[in-house]
Amino acid sequence: MNFRTLIFLFILIPITFFGIVATLLINLFDPTGNSFHKIAAWWGRLSAKLFGITIEVIGQENYNPDQHYLVISNHAGMADIPLLLSIMKLDLRFMAKEELGKIPLFGRALRQAGYVMIKRGQNRDALNSLFDAIEVLKKGHSLHIFPEGTRSATGELLPFKRGAFRVAQKGGAPVLPVTIIGSHLITPKKSLKINKGKITVIIDKPILPLSCSSIEELMAACSNVITTNFNRYRNN
Repeated sequence: MNFRTLIFLFILIPITFFGIVATLLINLFDPTGNSFHKIAAWWGRLSAKLFGITIEVIGQENYNPDQHYLVISNHAGMADIPLLLSIMKLDLRFMAKEELGKIPLFGRALRQAGYVMIKRGQNRDALNSLFDAIEVLKKGHSLHIFPEGTRSATGELLPFKRGAFRVAQKGGAPVLPVTIIGSHLITPKKSLKINKGKITVIIDKPILPLSCSSIEELMAACSNVITTNFNRYRNN
């Protein structure tokens, strides 16, 4: 634990709580979840400022804010979600682990905003989560999925899983590959410390699912883009 952890506990958490309460009230009049997204994006920008996180974004020109995408990225730190909310100019929802959906008030706000809670494994609940994710895309919203399925402790890339790319094919949305570098140093896994530092985010050109003959080919194409950008920019 350090000074920034105390900022998180005594400043950001209270702000988050009041934001969630406000969101639940707003959702009574705006069931689309768009208001939640605007508040969440503001919360992401505030978090970066409070913790002294500098974000370099490369490739903002590679996507159209008026379109919707399945956004995929590697996952190395707890800061990944707020930083993506703060920089992506999309009406963005996330696929999140089911434990977040069980948090009182917070979980309800996420569900009302159109976030998809996923249960890990190969059971029926996990399959239903993929169907829910497909529906988010069909409704015209952008959705983010971490295809690695868990955070990397070292920042190195982990193997991708097929679920995200099945959603892409069934949902019919372009896949937007995003590479995140440096977030594992901001919020190290299995640690309460929060560090300041720089995170680099590389947004590459969308990949159309129809341009690939199979889920495996789509997964390989996206993995190749993210791996290439990771190796290119990791030492910058």
